Amino acid sequence: MIPCLNLSDRKDRIAWGVEPPPDLVIEVDVTSYTNLDDYLPYQVPEVWLFKKNKLIIYCWQNGRYVESLISRYFPNFNVSEIVEECWQMSRENHTSTVIRELRRKIERENG
Repeated sequence: MIPCLNLSDRKDRIAWGVEPPPDLVIEVDVTSYTNLDDYLPYQVPEVWLFKKNKLIIYCWQNGRYVESLISRYFPNFNVSEIVEECWQMSRENHTSTVIRELRRKIERENG
């Protein structure tokens, strides 16, 4: 079974300083530049930045962000590779095809 995140109760904004920080932030840079330092005050445990067609994973360690090859939340998956594969597939296929292939890949690897 593939774990699922319910986003139906999502908010548009986090009340930083009032609410606890999220466990994971995913930023996709299309037209702007995300500065990793923006997350320093909140100590978000893991930040994923997708820019220039590449995913970079950063983990909070010893008061700073350190680039990591694996996600602490998905240690059994090469998240960067999977995201980059999906990105390439999405350039040639419909979204539903990419999602279907992603599910198959995760099921095979999670076996």
